[in-house]
Formats: sequence, C-alpha cells, structure tokens
Amino acid sequence: MPLHLVDSDKNNSFFDTYAESAATNSIPKFKIAEEPNDPTVIQDLLIDELLLDGNAKQNLATFCQTDLDPQIHYLMDKCIDKNMIDKDEYPQTAEIENRCVHILADLWNSPQSADTIGCSTTGSSEAAMLGGLALKWKWREKRRKEGKPTDKPNIITGPVQICWHKFARYFDVEIREIPMEHGRLLMTPEEVLKRVDENTIGVVPTFGVTFTLEYENVKAISDALDQLQKETGLDIPIHVDAASGGFVAPFIQEDIVWDFRLPRVKSINTSGHKFGLSPLGVGWVVWREKEDLPEELVFNVNYLGGNMPTFALNFSRPGGQIIAQYYNLLRHGRQGYARIQQACLDHGIYIAEEVEKLGLFDLLYDGKSALPGAAWMLKKDINPGFTLYDLSDRMRSRGWQIASYSLPSNCEDMVIQRVLIRHGFSHDLAQLMIEDLKRCIDYFQKHPVTNNSDSDESNSFHH
Repeated sequence: MPLHLVDSDKNNSFFDTYAESAATNSIPKFKIAEEPNDPTVIQDLLIDELLLDGNAKQNLATFCQTDLDPQIHYLMDKCIDKNMIDKDEYPQTAEIENRCVHILADLWNSPQSADTIGCSTTGSSEAAMLGGLALKWKWREKRRKEGKPTDKPNIITGPVQICWHKFARYFDVEIREIPMEHGRLLMTPEEVLKRVDENTIGVVPTFGVTFTLEYENVKAISDALDQLQKETGLDIPIHVDAASGGFVAPFIQEDIVWDFRLPRVKSINTSGHKFGLSPLGVGWVVWREKEDLPEELVFNVNYLGGNMPTFALNFSRPGGQIIAQYYNLLRHGRQGYARIQQACLDHGIYIAEEVEKLGLFDLLYDGKSALPGAAWMLKKDINPGFTLYDLSDRMRSRGWQIASYSLPSNCEDMVIQRVLIRHGFSHDLAQLMIEDLKRCIDYFQKHPVTNNSDSDESNSFHH
C-alpha cells in the first residue's frame, strides 16, 4: 500500500491555476459554461484579461475618479448587498443619503439647506435628466394655469455632452444648443437671449464644459434673464449642470457666484464619482427649495412593508457609493477637499506652462480658472510632422491616455488635445508625462507621418 495517496480530483487546491482545464482551453465567450469551475482559477483568468485595460492612474482623458482610499474599498465591500432603494430595510443608508443631500445644499448655498430636497442617482447624467424633468413639469403647470398650450417646450444649452440630447429626445423637449463659434466656445448671455421664448422651460449653463474644462458664466446669464423678466415678464429658471465644477469651485474658487446664491438657479446636478472623489457610480441633484420639485414627480411606493417616496429613473441601486460619498465628506472636510482640488489645479497649470514652452502649441485653456487640467491646439503656421491624434496614439506606448478630438458644430476644424487632472496625480507624474510628450514629439520629428492634416482624422471625442 502506498505511503501517500494522490487525489486525482482536479479541483483540489494543490493543482496550479494555469494547468487547470479552464486555463488550458478557451473560456466561454458567447454562451454559459456547461460545468462549474474553481472560483480562484476563474478569478485569476479574469484578472489576467483585465491587465489588457489601460492603467487608470495614467488616464488623463476621463473625468471619473480612479484613486480610492483603502477604507472606501472596505466600505464598498460591506455595502455590496445593500439595495439603497429599500429604505425600509436599510433605513440608515437612506439617512446617510439624506445627509449628503443637505451637505451639498449647504455647500451650494441653498437658502433652506436643512429643509430642501434632492436625491442620489447613478451619475450626473441621470441627475441632469431629473433636473430637466422638474423644469418641464413646472413650466407645464404654469402654462396650464395660464390657459396656454404645452406642446412645444424647449431648453437652452451651450455645447453639451450627450446626456442633454438624450433628455431632449426621451422627454420630447426641443434642445436649442448654442453652437461654438471661432472666438466664442461657451454659452453667453447674448446667445441665450436670442433663443429664449415663452416655451423655454429653462436655461442650462455647464459649470465645467466637457470639451474645454471651462466654466460658463452662470451669474452673467442669470443677470441677463433678470433683465429679460423686467422687460417682458418672462420668468425663465436655470438648472446648473455642475457635473464636475460642483465639487471644485466651492472649495478653491469661492469668489465665483454660480450656485443657489442666484435666486434664478432652481436646481444643480453633480457627479460624486468625479471630483467628489467617490467610486463609480453616484451622482446628486439638489433643488433650491422643496417647491422647485413638482410633487407629481415624486412616487410614494409601498415596498417590502414600508411606504417611501422616490424620484429617480433607476430603481434598485447599490448603497455603497452613497456611503463612500459620505465617507469622503467626513474624511476630507472643506479644508481637505480644498487642498486636493488645489493640488490638482496646480498640476494642470504646470502641464499647460510646460506644453506652451515647447513652441508647437497654442493653449486653449491654461488650467487656472476652472477645472484642473489643460487644453491646447497645434499652431496653425507650423508643420510638426504629426497630428494631435498621432501624438495621443504615440503617448499610449508609455501608458498615457490623452484625449484628442475635434470640437462640435461650427468648430469642427479645431482639433484640440486635453488632459484632466484628478486626485491621485502627483507633480512627479506630471513631469514624467511632459518628458514622455517631448520624447514622442522628438520621435515624430525623426519619423514624420505622411498624413499631416488634423481635419482628415476621425472625429472622435473621448469623455
């Protein structure tokens, strides 16, 4: 009889992961597997596949947070089974969501921050749509009281990302998007006044434009609408899309008046998983006062034994991101957020200054007055031997993801390159990025590409 028995069961832990059948054969990609597999083996195979993704810390194209405290990972794990919509089962998660709403209302200078209303969402896009819906319902209610038709609502925006086009299409609202023009890339009061009428449900300035990182001037637009009301009686509200700026300006640009300090601003949306420092995906929408959210849009749902109000496009959602948002608000506080956002802003300014020194680029945004980052274009009177698309592609060889894209309507001939700086980025990384940029430029000067027309490149925009 042998002294040692060898178990031939392949599922025993002493078998090597890469000798298991799941690793020595193609894993199923288009239909479910017939038999179960060892969980550790499957975990390792998926981790290997994910190595093919880019390095999130070097992704300077995304707005989304990629650097998270270990405590957030722990909290997310503890909340993985919490359905935040079930407020009867998870009342403390609901309470923490409510606290976040009121903290944001106070941060944005709501006159009734302790009593106003708001909610979490899966991201700022959903939050923006909820703000738009409230504008439409308030406008429709007013028109009905006046005995006027309600079939042609419109909304005024500057150059916006796709979520506002989705809102307009899904909820049957005409979008009057102010196109960019050479010499004017943002919404202005003059352009707003050209487009508003009695069917305008609201004006939506973007506080942190996706394309250029700049803030649209909410106060100037509000002042213009105040004057319009004095002259015509038209009372047009404002919803501020502060997806990114809502977590930046209150801490390091307090002199900019953009929020509920302006009575015409009725609602604001933001993204917790951008400069709010939380994991994907959580957004927030807050109304100036309870009266600014029509009661008809709030559903009272009897769910698992409890009656609860709900206002969202999504229903069942995880609670971890909400807890993580509250963690960040407590962990960093006003001073902590200010230090983080200022550090990010400083890195963007440094990159802008170094790029300008290269002599090949014109700065479109110098990083000083809005979101942390920078944007530039190739000078028109030079032939560097590459396009910005070529440069972005070459930078990927060192792991850097840098956005290059042409601007929207009327400015399609303007191709820009943009970096966005988020928490988790250091001055040392900024220096390394600039050195790699120089190396890539030097490569193209030695090996110029044949196609040197930016306008011939694909119109691709990285969000």
